[in-house]
Amino acid sequence: MDVIEEGTNGSSRDDLIRRLTDRLADAVPSGARVLREDLQRNFGAVLSRALERMELVSREEFEVQCEVLRRARAELAALEARVATLEAERDAGGA
Repeated sequence: MDVIEEGTNGSSRDDLIRRLTDRLADAVPSGARVLREDLQRNFGAVLSRALERMELVSREEFEVQCEVLRRARAELAALEARVATLEAERDAGGA
């Protein structure tokens, strides 16, 4: 899963799409500038659909999920250690 970086000015996926469509439209040859607005709408629609299919998440959501994963791993390690201790106690008591 990829992450959309959110800027300090609160930019979002819509801002990213707008910036990308502006860049693409700026790259259009001068003879086709009349089509610029139409191209921007089409670029925007295509980019928006592509980003939706890519299942991108915000940086904040990504960081939250990383923290959840870190805690889950720590809890798993603690549980594994507890199971090992219980097994060792069981084996020592049965000997």
